[in-house]
Amino acid sequence: MRPVDDLIHTPDPAWPVLEAELAALGPAVEVLPVDPEAGRDCLHRLQVTARSRLGALALHTGGLLVDGGWLRVLGGGSPERGLPSLAEANGLPGDGQPPAALLVGHDVLGGRFEVSGAGPAAIGRPGEPGEVCYFAPDSLEWEELGCGHGAWLSWIAAGGTAEFYESQRWPGWRAEVEQLPASHGLAVYPFLWSSEAQEDLAATARRPAPLRELFAIQDETVAFLAANPDAEAVRIDVR
Repeated sequence: MRPVDDLIHTPDPAWPVLEAELAALGPAVEVLPVDPEAGRDCLHRLQVTARSRLGALALHTGGLLVDGGWLRVLGGGSPERGLPSLAEANGLPGDGQPPAALLVGHDVLGGRFEVSGAGPAAIGRPGEPGEVCYFAPDSLEWEELGCGHGAWLSWIAAGGTAEFYESQRWPGWRAEVEQLPASHGLAVYPFLWSSEAQEDLAATARRPAPLRELFAIQDETVAFLAANPDAEAVRIDVR
């Protein structure tokens, strides 16, 4: 385990350039403040330097809220806003062992962004080590995004979320999203992967729900479908 001061004091820290990119996005991104000690602890448990954008987020921000909180990018943690740190969200004990995949963000519908570790295929992820993958709540599948964490942040700062989420938004979505703490998302019924939801998302019923509840429903459904490959026709009936 490298001491935290060694991780902080590095040439060419990433934060000044990343901060300028995020500032260019204006009010579409909110940079949450971080308690300095919490930021240092998160960086130490990640065991990355402040020269990386991952380390810069952990050390200098509590995380990012993009598009009124639709997308939440993890950083050093913001308990006041309900956003865990990168270390907390990934259960990093601080032993220096890299995780199989690192959760780096999530959206209000339960979509998850992860950076793949050394063996993506072993844990059911597409793409290459170090690549960002997205778990799509409307297909229940992992998708490779073809970029690493740093480029993913640049994509966000360039306004890439507007097109990416176009098919998952409905009239009035912003008002529903902005009132939620970052610990919660929106449970949608019929489920997002159903034909009903995909034909008319605006007509679905939506309620606030803890993200852990959304993740659990998704994971249970994926496991059910994997164990019952002929159950495709009854996907929308899974509870």
